[in-house]
Amino acid sequence: MIKLHDKYFKPFISEEEIADVVTRMAAEVANDLGDEIPVFVGVLNGSFMLVSDFVKKYPKPCEVTFIKLASYEGVKSTEDIQRLIGLTQDLSGRTVVILEDIIDTGQTLHEVHRIFKNENVKQLLIATLFHKPEAYKKDFKLHYVGIEIPDKFIVGYGLDYDGLGRDLPAVYQIKTTQHMTNFVLFGPPGAGKGTQANFLKEKYNLLHISTGDVFRFNIKNETALGLLAKSFMDKGELVPDQVTIDMLEAEVEKNAGAKGFIFDGFPRTNTQAKALDQLMQSKDSQINAMIALEVEDEVLVERLLERGKSSGRADDADESIIRNRIKEYYTKTAILKDYYSAQDKYFGVDGFGDIEVITKRLCNTIDKL
Repeated sequence: MIKLHDKYFKPFISEEEIADVVTRMAAEVANDLGDEIPVFVGVLNGSFMLVSDFVKKYPKPCEVTFIKLASYEGVKSTEDIQRLIGLTQDLSGRTVVILEDIIDTGQTLHEVHRIFKNENVKQLLIATLFHKPEAYKKDFKLHYVGIEIPDKFIVGYGLDYDGLGRDLPAVYQIKTTQHMTNFVLFGPPGAGKGTQANFLKEKYNLLHISTGDVFRFNIKNETALGLLAKSFMDKGELVPDQVTIDMLEAEVEKNAGAKGFIFDGFPRTNTQAKALDQLMQSKDSQINAMIALEVEDEVLVERLLERGKSSGRADDADESIIRNRIKEYYTKTAILKDYYSAQDKYFGVDGFGDIEVITKRLCNTIDKL
């Protein structure tokens, strides 16, 4: 992912894929024109990379020239097109191939056709590396199209965002959801995970999504997903991963404007972790980290037994149950630790000490994400 000015962009089309497409387009034009020597006209500024690569791959003699039109302000195509640099050669009776980096609304094409209407060319052909069919508003024929893409803003390979990004050899697509901080918060029983989650969500303006809370809400309110989950639970069966991920997706959707999410209690398995990755990718975001509070077992046992004196929870009063819960946590966490470590996203944080000290350690980790 890259940042240009105030926007974030994600990888979209690789340098290798672009090269293959340009090679194919050049071969198609050469095959159609035979021995005729065409004049390739690049539309500046965006087409400079395409024109350079295209003529190098064109297998026969050709001529090259440029015109410059202005049609973009920021990330929006404007209706105000100006011819800034005109043609300097006689094109009468020649085959002209317009090389465009991208065609979206087609407003630029309208001006191109107006310009060449008075040039008495033999034929005017349009070739574009990228085309946005959803945005196209004109009836001009596109003779050669490299790649059809969605109607989302892209940069790279000659295309820019307010002057930046033209030099990138690959193409990047704007992120629908701009920068978010999303992490999975883990901690063994007694580590103080809930307390820390409350501090962190306030400090970073994040939404805390606790799987347990989400389940209870859906079941209590008898949502479709809640009723489905309850049908499995009533039969003593595990709730399928997809039901859980659907509940989480609903929570993410309800809070689409959030600056990020703290996921608590999910994932528990590699399969769930992959599902969560796919969910965040579908929202143009990602899981930045798994942050695990690390506390020695004896400290955890002591904390939970102390908590049991006032919590009223039976599982906080029995040391054997406590130790079994801690053991179960490590068994599950070890799997996920490997999963996130492989992505350089696992961060262990010392969970021993005063609450404020632990919070500061967590913040130091989050601030580096």
